[in-house]
Order: sequence, then C-alpha cells, then structure tokens
Amino acid sequence: MAKKNTKRKLVGLVSELSGHRTYYTTKNTQNTPDKIEIKKYDPIARKHALYVETKKNLGRNEVKARKS
Repeated sequence: MAKKNTKRKLVGLVSELSGHRTYYTTKNTQNTPDKIEIKKYDPIARKHALYVETKKNLGRNEVKARKS
C-alpha cells in the first residue's frame, strides 16, 4: 500500500462575490504556508471571481476579514 502524504491538506475555496464554497483542492502546507487565492468561475454569480482558501470543515460559507 502507498503511504498517505500527511503534508497535503484539503482546503475549501470560497468566492468573494457570492460567499459560497464551490471548489475544494489540496495544498502542500510546507511549500505554500500562505492562503491560496485563485481566480475561478463562480456559477452563482455567473462570472469569474477571486476564490480564497478556508478550512474544509467550516460550518459557514463566509470569508473572514484579513488582518492588516
């Protein structure tokens, strides 16, 4: 059996336009410790939007405000 890679974590991507979590992906936490920001298609808003990383197990589909 192959080993399960413990460095990769499952993260959800939340749209900044609609606030819905539409996409999920994995990321290597050692190579990319920062939050992922990807431009992807938002089917609810029907346009491309910026998606920000959140934890997979959040109960709400809200984007938390960044600390400046």
